Amino acid sequence: MKLTKVQKRKRVHNRIRKTIYGSAARPRLAVFKSNKEIYCQLIDDIKEITLAAASSLDKSISGANRVEKSKAVGKLLGEKAKAAGIETVVFDRGGFVYHGRVKALAEGARESGLKF
Repeated sequence: MKLTKVQKRKRVHNRIRKTIYGSAARPRLAVFKSNKEIYCQLIDDIKEITLAAASSLDKSISGANRVEKSKAVGKLLGEKAKAAGIETVVFDRGGFVYHGRVKALAEGARESGLKF
């Protein structure tokens, strides 16, 4: 039976998660994107808590298109991380291709000072 697009992404995501984990010193920057929105959060996998989160649903996010909004979400998350005292993270693209909106989010986070 042929796998659906979502099943393929889940399979890749599970393979990625075998090697990537976050800690309090270096949390995991997890990304999820839907057709309209993009969400990201900093996760401490040891304590199983979310340290900071941002999404394109936030009222302060504006942009002409989805890529610009993704970059703004990355910048917002970077600012929240700086406020929480976090400088380095592990990037978890969530099984999505590092292209387009995922790449824009990563670039926005880097511009705001996060290192990964």
